[in-house]
Amino acid sequence: MTTEPTSQAQRRALARQARDAFPPMGVFAIHNLATGRVRVKTSRNVPGAINRMGFELRQGTHRDTLLQAEWNDVGPDRFRMNVLEMVKQRVDPAFDYASELVLLEALYTAELAPGDPA
Repeated sequence: MTTEPTSQAQRRALARQARDAFPPMGVFAIHNLATGRVRVKTSRNVPGAINRMGFELRQGTHRDTLLQAEWNDVGPDRFRMNVLEMVKQRVDPAFDYASELVLLEALYTAELAPGDPA
């Protein structure tokens, strides 16, 4: 079975669809399995943020020096990064996604990392 080459119009339509898609924003956690410490973070692009964080940690260049030190100390096998919740697209064009992310971060931090300053 062969596939026909995609026409320029189809490629443009696919590019437009990808550009206009709702971004994968939400909240995720970084678990240090050795210490039990959990950090809760939000992003407007969760998969990209997790990928970037893992890359920076592997390279030894993460800006959170405490997290980097923990990573170096216990190793990457003792860390897990999990998506906790993705924000759904709302019908209301005035919906404040930034505030939603702040609220979700506070809620998950209170639940998973109470008293943790980072």
